[in-house]
Amino acid sequence: MFKLYRLKNYNFRLILWLLAISSLGILLVGSAMESLQSRQLLGVVLGVVVMVIVSLMDYSWILNFHWIIYVGNILMLAFVRFFGESSGGATRWLDLGIVRFQPTELSKILIIMFFARYLMEHEEELNTLKTIISSIILLAIPLVLIKIQPDLKNTITVAVVYCVLMYIAGLSYKIIGGILAVVVPLLIVAILLITQTDIEIIDSYQKDRIMAWMYPEDEAYKDDVVQQTNSITAIGSGQLTGKGYNNNKVSSANKGNFVSQIQTDFIYAVAGEELGFVGSIGIIVLLFLIVLECILTSRRAKDLSGKIICCGVASVVGFQSFLNICVATGLLPNTGTPLPFVSYGLTSIVSLYIGMGLVLNVGLQNRKYLGGEANEHRIYRA
Repeated sequence: MFKLYRLKNYNFRLILWLLAISSLGILLVGSAMESLQSRQLLGVVLGVVVMVIVSLMDYSWILNFHWIIYVGNILMLAFVRFFGESSGGATRWLDLGIVRFQPTELSKILIIMFFARYLMEHEEELNTLKTIISSIILLAIPLVLIKIQPDLKNTITVAVVYCVLMYIAGLSYKIIGGILAVVVPLLIVAILLITQTDIEIIDSYQKDRIMAWMYPEDEAYKDDVVQQTNSITAIGSGQLTGKGYNNNKVSSANKGNFVSQIQTDFIYAVAGEELGFVGSIGIIVLLFLIVLECILTSRRAKDLSGKIICCGVASVVGFQSFLNICVATGLLPNTGTPLPFVSYGLTSIVSLYIGMGLVLNVGLQNRKYLGGEANEHRIYRA
């Protein structure tokens, strides 16, 4: 379970980036809603402690229990369905008394852990129809439980992460091309059905967000577009260096409550307004560095499961960051996705730090630690 590691193999650079962006998150959440700042700080402290503990645990030993992890994940998501707490028309939380827990955030890390071991075990037969279908079925069960909450953003995120995991595991380019040839036309048809007909493929509020993004000038979608419009205005008003952290200017979109959910989904609007272009780019750079460190660690992983863990965690951070910033700047429809390590949300922060703990342990058990290039894992694609 625990091993003796070389301190020089510990990725302190990744920890530095994590602490830097988490500190920014604490400041921005405090500016958006001061009453939540102490809870955000508690979440970061708890996350760091858990990360350090997980980083010292042999990830290969943890993955021995991958089927227990999978079943536990299913049960956790099922509890949300039957015993979850509803808010805003969605049932996504479990009330633990002291705090509300959102299982879907942890579920993303558990899914990565399960497939890290499952795909390594089936590496030789990964490109067979049997393995592909079985992996899709195994993904479909938690995916459906997430979708019916309803939680479209995390459904999309998990699907994207799964595609990344399959690619990293060595899925043939021929199969990838064949799947794209089928999926892309289906997506086009689905978009046309959603936007041009009354057929209910997605929930009505989700369709309204898409329509508001496509037709912002339409009065019918005025209420749905105002949040993104105010977010764009707030970001633009910050100009180069911003209006100043936690300022009290009357024109502030943050202090004037012109943007709802500004401490979570639209925290990037606070950064843009108060820290300006410089601060906004700084957040993007830090997120990029975190993703880059995960990818670099994957290249030194001792086996395929370590490589999958690192790239899976990197894809969660990268894709969620992309969604959140695109929504805040009006490049995509409103999805309600938090910005990793910055937005308020204890479950999200702790779950991401668990993922980072696994990445750190992969780095501690790199090929050099195991005795050279003899253990290098190579992937062949047809």
